[in-house]
Amino acid sequence: MNQTRTFLLFALMAVAYFLYLAWDKDYAPAPQPVATTSSASVSSDGSVPSAVSATAGVPAVPNTGGVASATSNTQPSKLISINTDVLHLVVDTRGGSVVHADLPGYPSAPLTRKAPNPPATVLLDSDDDHYFVAQSGLVSSSDTAPQDQPSHQAIFQSANTSYALANGQNELNVDFTWQDAAGIKVTKTYSFKRGSYVINVSQRIDNSGSKTWTGNAYQQLQRIAPPKPASWFSHYTDPESRSFQGAAWYTGEKFEKLQFKDFTEKKDRLDADLKGGWAAMLRLYFFAAWIPPGDQTVHYATETLNPDSAQPHYLIRAFGPTLNVAVGQSATSQARLYLGPNVQGTLDSIAPGLDLTIDYGMLKLIAVPMHWVLSQLHAITLNWGLAIILLVLLIKGVTWKLTAVQYRSSAKMRKLQPRIAQLKERYGDDKVKMQQATMELYKKEKVNPMGGCLPVLITMPVFYGLYYVLTYSLELRHAPFLWIPDLSAPDPLYILPIIYALVMLGTQWLNPAAAGMDPAQARMMKIMPLLFTVMFAFFPAGLCLYYAVNGLVGLGQQWWVTHHIEREAAPKAA
Repeated sequence: MNQTRTFLLFALMAVAYFLYLAWDKDYAPAPQPVATTSSASVSSDGSVPSAVSATAGVPAVPNTGGVASATSNTQPSKLISINTDVLHLVVDTRGGSVVHADLPGYPSAPLTRKAPNPPATVLLDSDDDHYFVAQSGLVSSSDTAPQDQPSHQAIFQSANTSYALANGQNELNVDFTWQDAAGIKVTKTYSFKRGSYVINVSQRIDNSGSKTWTGNAYQQLQRIAPPKPASWFSHYTDPESRSFQGAAWYTGEKFEKLQFKDFTEKKDRLDADLKGGWAAMLRLYFFAAWIPPGDQTVHYATETLNPDSAQPHYLIRAFGPTLNVAVGQSATSQARLYLGPNVQGTLDSIAPGLDLTIDYGMLKLIAVPMHWVLSQLHAITLNWGLAIILLVLLIKGVTWKLTAVQYRSSAKMRKLQPRIAQLKERYGDDKVKMQQATMELYKKEKVNPMGGCLPVLITMPVFYGLYYVLTYSLELRHAPFLWIPDLSAPDPLYILPIIYALVMLGTQWLNPAAAGMDPAQARMMKIMPLLFTVMFAFFPAGLCLYYAVNGLVGLGQQWWVTHHIEREAAPKAA
């Protein structure tokens, strides 16, 4: 396989792959409206009095998609601000739910001279167009009315309207309390530690009533689907629109995920008792996850709330074991809430399998080691752009002899072009005899026409693996390099795609079109540099940097090998 066909094969496969991603994102079937969910029915007031399990005796959890229904407590709620060194939260006293979360350590845009202080990334938000909240509560197994239960719709009380982790303070506890006329008091406590994105959430039940309280604690994440990209162009220029967004969970052994469009598919929905698991909602670079105690068997479920509305709410819930609180006694339910970044290599220390939320798909075996190598190179250079360049040189060093075989094969085939042209004139349109004579010539001159295939088979998985690393690794988000403010976004000046196009022109010069090449293929090869310039214009700049440098090094190596072979042939010709 000559070098021109190698480029053509690579281009067609790359273009087909990314066109498929765009088509699947834009034209995948939308969820069909359904009247019921697996365990929920829509009541007359628009709420979903959903049982989270088909198991008899499990109490119902009232859901309204974020809006209080007629059966909910209609008292006004307050918004309480909680600030730590890494989290800025807003908690609604209705349910003690986290309805807003900013991550001040992660700006929403790259730092530039024009924008030296961009706003923090927003992870949770109660705004109707970006609804994403973390809720928790308790439900009783008795026939108590929904408004009389300490669920995520009950009105809690807070001693203050704002809390902050003071300088020198390492821990902060914030209490929200609820009490009914029967003597049941619930204290929901959010506990924060300096430098941590993990929030310990406890729900303590004190029973000073006249009968045993029996019920369950639950935690849930509720959000709407993100808006679709405005255009095909924005789909490629916005990494978040290409990334997975939806629910994910860990079974204790296996990581699974569910796109929003599949929530209403019965075969895909989650409805299982799991031990040592967790439930999450993912977006690019960041996620929220409820992590129950690892020694408890918890029922997990996914649901679609208000499925007939223009903006359905999607929910994933963890429903804890039964709590029995005798008169005069107390009991506490514990869980952890993670609101933060996807930092590879650190999440498994929080909970088993949490590192899997950085989902590289089927290329994980390539992407994870590549990310580790990049991280080690970054530790040396302190710049991700330089780390990518060193990665190129490292891979080139490892595959130097292998690519040399490819270039020697191309150089030898280049020398044989005049003789192949003569064979073409001799046999004319007799393709069988032409092919036989060509293969005999290759055999006589010890040229392997397939010598260029193996390096391509190696570099293509590297290409796709690096694509996922540069697109989905948080560390490369907003990482600057020279004129590039963000290596995970396209090159704003298109310099790297142009450099790669020039590299391709140089490669074509070293690999002139084969004699007798089909005219259509010859025309395709002429427009290949333009095709790659356009295609790479939408790719992450870090990926373009990798291939521009890789192409330059490869072009230099090919020139050296070709020049060396021509010098070897010169004495023989003399």
